[in-house]
Amino acid sequence: MIYYIAKLLITTLLIVLISEIAKRNSLAGAILAAIPLVSILAMTWMYVDTNSSVKAVEFSNNVVWLIVPSMTLFIAFPILIKKGFGFYPSMFISISMTIFAYYSVILLLEKLGIRS
Repeated sequence: MIYYIAKLLITTLLIVLISEIAKRNSLAGAILAAIPLVSILAMTWMYVDTNSSVKAVEFSNNVVWLIVPSMTLFIAFPILIKKGFGFYPSMFISISMTIFAYYSVILLLEKLGIRS
């Protein structure tokens, strides 16, 4: 149980730290957020939990296919804000569009016979 609490605290602290840095310097925050910290942490926790690199490699391969649809959020959100939508509606629409993009890529990969 202590191990899971430690994982939770480390992960949470990194996210809070990045958001605090972004408040003071948006570029520095963006650079830190662009580093795939969540993926790095997930692969690290998988390795620590299983002592096997195989799951981390599978995870990494799956993430590669989802990088492009992830861009949907970062493209749509500022466009919607500039068009006059509020923060929360813009976030909701951007997230919805991103989910649709993920789903579309997954369907396309299946149709092409690409299995991760």
